[in-house]
Amino acid sequence: MEMNVCLNCKKELEGRSDKKYCDGYCKSNYNYEKNKRKENSLFKSIDLQLKKNRRLLREFNKAGKSTVRQEILLEAGFSPDFFTHFWKNKKGDVYLFCYEFGFNKRTENGRTKYILVDWQPYMQK
Repeated sequence: MEMNVCLNCKKELEGRSDKKYCDGYCKSNYNYEKNKRKENSLFKSIDLQLKKNRRLLREFNKAGKSTVRQEILLEAGFSPDFFTHFWKNKKGDVYLFCYEFGFNKRTENGRTKYILVDWQPYMQK
């Protein structure tokens, strides 16, 4: 009788004859490595931009709330088109978030800037 081996770690498999992986870790790791090799997948490019946006928002907002000129954030590689969720305050201002770091675009006196905030528990509702 021929034994199947795990597609990820190559160990002999026990159990069902159609089994492909030892466990959930091997299945996840195999698929992660397989998808990582796909050069320019849409998922990968979106994920990278979200991570970059999150990192930049964290770096420019050390105090929990700050203001940054638009051109500075954009030159650093920030893209306001990529965000994970939004929150609308009582005044109707919409803050876009990259995970726990948010931003709101405003133009005052002819200058465009971003108001940066950290996610707060009261924003949940």
